[in-house]
This record gives sequence, C-alpha cells and structure tokens, in this order.
Amino acid sequence: MIKVLKVLTVGSLLASSALYAASTAACTGCHGASFEKKAMGKSKIVKDMSKEEIVAALKGYKDGSYGGAMKGLMKGQVAALSDADMAAIAESIKGGAPAPASAKKLENINAHVADKDRLAKEDLGNKKEVSELTLGLRKTDLYSEKDETTPVKTDYSRPAPGQSTRFERAYVNAPPMIPHSVDGLLPITKNNNQCLGCHMPESAKAMGATPIPPSHFTNYRPTTVYKNGELVKEGKTVGMNGELGNVSDIKVAKAKKMDKLYQGRFNCTQCHAPQAKVDPVVGNTFQPDGLNDELKGHSTLADAMNEGVDIQ
Repeated sequence: MIKVLKVLTVGSLLASSALYAASTAACTGCHGASFEKKAMGKSKIVKDMSKEEIVAALKGYKDGSYGGAMKGLMKGQVAALSDADMAAIAESIKGGAPAPASAKKLENINAHVADKDRLAKEDLGNKKEVSELTLGLRKTDLYSEKDETTPVKTDYSRPAPGQSTRFERAYVNAPPMIPHSVDGLLPITKNNNQCLGCHMPESAKAMGATPIPPSHFTNYRPTTVYKNGELVKEGKTVGMNGELGNVSDIKVAKAKKMDKLYQGRFNCTQCHAPQAKVDPVVGNTFQPDGLNDELKGHSTLADAMNEGVDIQ
C-alpha cells in the first residue's frame, strides 16, 4: 500500500506539472505552495516524502523500473531529466515553496505561413507567366513526380507540458491549440482527463497554463423532459400541435452555470488540437477581425454567446 501511495504521489506530481529544468513552480496548483496538499485528493502529501524517495521514484520512471498504472505516461515525462535535475527537484520540494511561474510570451504559429513575401510569390494572379510546376501543390512536373515528389514530413514532437510556449489564437474566441506534447495524455475519457490537472482555473495560473473558460462550466443545452406523452423543451411542448413546431425554434437555451466542468465538453481534443511542425504547401491569407493583444490569449466566449441572437 505504501508503494502504491508513492506511485500516485509522484505520478500525479509529474502528470500535472511535467517537471523540467528543476522547476516545481507549476506543481503548486495541485500540491499547494509548500506541497502540503493531496493532489486531486488522491496522492500522499509530497512534503512528507524524503528527498531520496522522490529521486528514486523519478529515476525509476525514467528507466522503467518503477510505477504502476501511470508508468507509461511518467516515462515520457521524465525522459529529459538528468540526475542533477531530479536531485534539484527533490531539493526544491523539500526546501519549501517554489518560485511562482513566470508569464510566457505567446507564439504566432501562423507568422511564417502568412509572410508577405511568401504570399506575393504564390499569388499566381499577378504573374505574367505560370509554369506547370506552379499550378500544382506538388511543385514538380507530371513526368518526374514519381521519382522527385515526396510528401511533406509531419512532426508532432513538442515540448512537454509546462515547458512549451502558448500559441496565439487564430481569431477572436478561437479554441486555443495545444502547444505541448500529448504523449501519455490520450485518449481522454470522462473518467480520465489528464488536462484538468493543469487547466482548471484554480490551478492554471500557478502552472502557466490557459485556464478553462466559464463557457465550459455552463450547460447551454435546453432542458428536455418527456411529460404526459409529449416532448417538452425549455418548458414548451414540441410538435405539430405544440408551442414549438421544431426543436430548432429554440434560439438559445437558458444557460445553466455549474460548479464543475460540464461533461458535454469533457473531450478536450475535439476542439483543441496538437500542432505539427510542418511547412504548409500554400500560404495563409486569412486576417482575423478584432484580434487584439488581449484576445490573442484570452476568451470572452461566455460573454459573447448571445450576441446577434434573437432570443424568443
């Protein structure tokens, strides 16, 4: 039992913070400023573990000799840690509260794709002559494409959670893309969602992560019941003789704010996707409206949900 508790302790610690470069600043959201809390109510209190126990667990995860259910996940998380890093992490945990996480600059992942020189080069409408090599996306002629054409190499390798730089949003209230590796974090289920350890609002600030917005703690779906043989949505009957001819007549359901994450949004990667390191075959001419510096890293979707909707 003691060994299992230690596995949960260090496993939860690493899963939620991805400790790198001997930094423990991102751990405080789950474990407390001095590691005095049980992470997610499950782990042993980390400050009660010895330095030797913490180092042994970290080394064991790295070489595969330690761990239980989270063994595969933890091996990837600690792969870049040196023995000195592990010792420094243990020293930091036992030495008291870590320094707060520093703010990180947002990265514009579309900067190269929307480069003016590139777009001008690819603008065929302004060229006097257009060769057959320019017309296609392969950039080779049909006679030699068998030997010379190769697909664009896609590389999904990314820094571990806690070490990556957040991406700017593509447009106002766009779902932020995932800037870090998702190795060991997928698949996401309603009962096992590793994203919550870093992105819940009470933890995100300390971890330097994007907090889950209020819209994800709100149920916008109409309340639906079957009463006296009739379908009732938002208190109105649906059907040929009902108050609503069709369910689409409900413009916006009454928003129901919740204390917990709305389970209709449990699958994070349905909207938030990992990004590949790849050079797209064509440039991007899209220009978002109203995307100022604040909205590049912040969502106002909950406030704007009903804009432009005629609520009846």
